[in-house]
Amino acid sequence: MVNDKGSRPLERLRQFGTSVENALLVLLLSAMMLLAVGQIVLRMFFNSGLLWADELLKILVLWIALVASVAAARSRRHLRIDILTRYVPQRYAQVPELLVDLFAAAICGFIAWHSLQFILLSVGDTVLVNVPSWVAQGIVPAAFLLMCYRFTLHFLSGVLGLARGNRARTPAP
Repeated sequence: MVNDKGSRPLERLRQFGTSVENALLVLLLSAMMLLAVGQIVLRMFFNSGLLWADELLKILVLWIALVASVAAARSRRHLRIDILTRYVPQRYAQVPELLVDLFAAAICGFIAWHSLQFILLSVGDTVLVNVPSWVAQGIVPAAFLLMCYRFTLHFLSGVLGLARGNRARTPAP
């Protein structure tokens, strides 16, 4: 019998992360819908609107897209162009997957670093009505850093699986 006491805290941590991501997605989508519908009602029936609502909607679209990207990377449901595995013998099919995970981790890390540099350059800028721009833009380096982490875990999990002789890939936390 396998002792899985060590994996229980990791499983709970993974479930907590999944719950936070899902709750954030629901919260962002709900806020977007309420704000958009409210703006339409204000414009149609009261001939007014909120000055900051359109800009906030754009920011919410950015946030929801990046949080959904993190969730997609978690469950390996991100966009993949993986034609190579069709032509590689089944025995070596994991090798292109490992290379794709490594490449995706590197690209996400690169984007995280450079988006952080951009935010540091724009310190003092504001969005909406005097909200520091880093509050709105901070999701970009955070999301890409999380995706880099996830792809790195997928890569390491695959390498360990190959070293142990496992063929089936298990999702990393």
